Amino acid sequence: MTAPPTDQPLTPRALRILETASQLFYRHGIHAVGVDTIAAESGVTKRTLYDRFGSKDALVTAYLQRRHDDWWARLEDRLAGAGGPRALAVFDAYAEDAPAVERGCAFLNGAAELPTDHPGMVVVRDHKQQVQRRLRELVAEDCPHLEDPRAVADHVFLLLEGAVAHRGIDEDDHRLAQARGLAGDLLLP
Repeated sequence: MTAPPTDQPLTPRALRILETASQLFYRHGIHAVGVDTIAAESGVTKRTLYDRFGSKDALVTAYLQRRHDDWWARLEDRLAGAGGPRALAVFDAYAEDAPAVERGCAFLNGAAELPTDHPGMVVVRDHKQQVQRRLRELVAEDCPHLEDPRAVADHVFLLLEGAVAHRGIDEDDHRLAQARGLAGDLLLP
């Protein structure tokens, strides 16, 4: 069995399965949640789950992809209304998501649980690379005074990632605020 094409809209049952699985994977961890639990909490049979997604691996991949798509849309909305340097608005986007991410970054959590050859790791890597690439674009556009905007953007990315990783440990955003301040020091003339 294979997963449904990602460019096709999900059926109502598939959507319910994905929403339920997403909540359970994030709250309890990918390995801790079995398909029996997902099916039962979704109100469907295991057969329906497998008919819609093909495998737990495909469902995990769909969960991570949907999380990326939703977060990316919120990020771009925030950037559209942000003043310069817009790279600081990326920190704000993570802070704005704070209530929904009490367990830290879903992508870092997924990376900690999934083997390197899992299809979900493609989504994790792509998400992190897209964030880094977007930061590079923003820094290059908004900070022409910098001698090496790419290197500075990569430093900003590391500050962001460290702060996001600690949110799940510290259970607050104080490191995110500190990292935003340090990024501002790097970006502002």
